[in-house]
Amino acid sequence: MRPRLLFSQRVVLIVALAFALYVVGMWLTNLDTHPFTGWVAYAPLSNTTFSPNVGGLHPWVRVVIWLLLTIVWTVTSLSLLRPLRVSHDEAPSGTTP
Repeated sequence: MRPRLLFSQRVVLIVALAFALYVVGMWLTNLDTHPFTGWVAYAPLSNTTFSPNVGGLHPWVRVVIWLLLTIVWTVTSLSLLRPLRVSHDEAPSGTTP
């Protein structure tokens, strides 16, 4: 049996979970990427160009990570927001279930 939380407490938990999953998602999708160094142009006398954020995960892997985190958030939110069922033992006396 889970502890009874007020609706507003459950909403706060859902928002906090969303923020935590966002931080985890940003960390996971930015693994192995090179930070932006400030060099935004090309070297005039060479044949090389600079592209920021080279490396890291493939774009489809990033999409899969965000989809999985969204599914985790949705399932958790639905389980927290579903109406609580009162069993026959917990029903107040004089009422019918």
